[in-house]
Amino acid sequence: MASTHDYKIDPRNNDIKIYISGEFYHRSKAFVSVLDSGFLLGDGVWEGIRLHNNYLVHLDSHLNRLISGAKEIGIDIGLTKKEIKKAIRKTLLKNKMESNVHIRLIVSRGIKKTPYQHPGFTISAPTIVIIPEYKKADPNIKKNGIRIAKVETKRDHRVQNPRVNSLSKHNCIAACIEADKLGVDEGLMLDPNDNVSTCNSTNFFIVRDKEVWTSMGKYCLNGVTRESIIRLCKENKIPVFEKNFKINKVHSSDEVFVTGTFAGVIPVVEVDNITIGNGSRGIITKKLQKFYKTDIEKLSIVK
Repeated sequence: MASTHDYKIDPRNNDIKIYISGEFYHRSKAFVSVLDSGFLLGDGVWEGIRLHNNYLVHLDSHLNRLISGAKEIGIDIGLTKKEIKKAIRKTLLKNKMESNVHIRLIVSRGIKKTPYQHPGFTISAPTIVIIPEYKKADPNIKKNGIRIAKVETKRDHRVQNPRVNSLSKHNCIAACIEADKLGVDEGLMLDPNDNVSTCNSTNFFIVRDKEVWTSMGKYCLNGVTRESIIRLCKENKIPVFEKNFKINKVHSSDEVFVTGTFAGVIPVVEVDNITIGNGSRGIITKKLQKFYKTDIEKLSIVK
């Protein structure tokens, strides 16, 4: 099956140096404690960040979300935003990386004195991990698209805040497993009111009568690329609406696409075994791919 995270394997990744709380370790020796909150409980937050032509794409937006998410679950990262930026740059310099890099930035609550969920049982500062890898999205995915299906797993605030990029990804993993069993690439999740919300690893958009629709955003991650696409629609006079809509509106859409930090804008050619449009990348999706690529290039020039 295809995936929004498909990439070409790069042998240089075999020798990357990974940052763990101020120190660097070869990939083969980069470990955290079995008593770490992230390992034991999925207690922490994370971000995925792209490096393009030595420019960290939307870095401030990613770090603002990281810091906000950490605060939401009561984690004091212990570093300022400026210090986190410095650690990321130090990691890239250590690995002599300049472009086509995807960074996973992880912050866990820290090490526990015993395996128990209460934050008061944490006996160390937060664990901070920076994993940089050479990753370039498979261009075939951007052209040929993916297939998705509605899953039973809901995107719901009653279990955990869906707008926090938490290490505890059970909700999304459950949807991903459902999608896999259905033989599709992503699971489309509804909110508690049965409105369309998001996919398990990407934000979701439809196109109807030359209008771009996406969810209200209450039950999905406040995606950085999602915000960029909404902005680019407005800048390029494409009508865009954040609104509630049901699955039947998806089935009768002219186009469907998803967005994410790694792959950008990805067309969806089939939903619930129903062909979308003519079964290929739509005109507006293609335009937004171009606008997004140009936007990133401009940002990297004026960095």
